[in-house]
Amino acid sequence: MKPIDPKKANDAVREVFEDIKQTRKVKQVNNFWKYLANEPRMLKHTWESLKSIMGPGHLDPLTKELIYVAVSVTNNCDYCMASHTAAARAKGATEEQINELYAVVGLANMTNRLANAYRVPVDEQFKTPG
Repeated sequence: MKPIDPKKANDAVREVFEDIKQTRKVKQVNNFWKYLANEPRMLKHTWESLKSIMGPGHLDPLTKELIYVAVSVTNNCDYCMASHTAAARAKGATEEQINELYAVVGLANMTNRLANAYRVPVDEQFKTPG
């Protein structure tokens, strides 16, 4: 798979690339989008979803980026870890916060696996009423 050159992109891809640049206030799209452009429908779908979910909502922008980093660490996605850690830093995350996030992710992965291995039933007080 090769990245799609923005200068050679079709109109559908070019439209999404322009929206990314305008929304993010950047001069060029990053590699993730160039590779996704091999399937223009997925490019558009992913961009629209990301723009919607990562945009204004009930969580602040830094919290959303830190969650994205945590999931990316768990999924072992080097690209996503790098890009969303950079985004978290740009939104004010300190090195101490990022290091603590990594510690929480590591601990959560360990205790999740232990709970699954022991097949620990959920305590009544933790269950959602309903």
